[in-house]
Amino acid sequence: MVNALNQHWPEYLMEAAELGIFMVSACLFGVLLEYPGSPVHQALPDPTIRRVFGGLAMGLTAISIIYSPLGKRSGAHFNPAVTLTFWRLGKVGGADAFFYIISQFVGAVIGVMLATVVLQNTLTQPPVNYVATVPGNSGVAVAFIAEAIIAFIQMTMVLNVSNRKNIARYTGLFAGALVATYISIESPFSGMSMNPARTFGSAFNARTWNSLWIYFTAPPLGMLLAAESYLRLKGARNVRCAKLHHHNHQRCIFKCNLRECGETVKATDVEAVRALS
Repeated sequence: MVNALNQHWPEYLMEAAELGIFMVSACLFGVLLEYPGSPVHQALPDPTIRRVFGGLAMGLTAISIIYSPLGKRSGAHFNPAVTLTFWRLGKVGGADAFFYIISQFVGAVIGVMLATVVLQNTLTQPPVNYVATVPGNSGVAVAFIAEAIIAFIQMTMVLNVSNRKNIARYTGLFAGALVATYISIESPFSGMSMNPARTFGSAFNARTWNSLWIYFTAPPLGMLLAAESYLRLKGARNVRCAKLHHHNHQRCIFKCNLRECGETVKATDVEAVRALS
């Protein structure tokens, strides 16, 4: 673990920064769309329309992070459920998975803290309430099932798109489009988290622990089930890497089959991957 920390700490910090940025964006758009005093909220009285705009905003945020220099290098997981799933698939080492997950939780908490400093009571007061994800009126059972379903669909998409040479570079676009769709349609049922660290970042700052277990169990369960299904249908050899975007020359710290991916990489990068894997 010490060796991994010494070699891969930049990627760990990147994962923290990525989820921190995502949370700042979530808080900002949460205030703009849901705070009663916001001009945007007043101009859009229909909650469905506000959800659609919120979904577009967060979908574009996710896409921007995935295709950013940070996301290209770290793999743009910024979600413990994603990291855990790629660990199960044998693409992420145990030490890297541990530090990725810790970094993601820390990044989420700090991101909400920074947003609170800027947005103050517009973020902390209901109905925004630190953009906490909580079960909807349908109850905890529906929220759990909904979270598991969207997580299953998300990971199924990631594995099928990222492992096809002709469309792999567009994985981030598909991921962002699904995030936008989920927020627009699914959020009334569970708040649309799909990410244990994302939920914890809001809950920690809001001191709102309502049904936290849902978001710690359903997303990993859904993604792990998607991974098991993919393995049974396609086999482990058809999981190329744990990066969502690999069409770049950034270092890869994962157990990666670059040559099988068919991506254009520098020879030095291939050697570095072999050494680090």
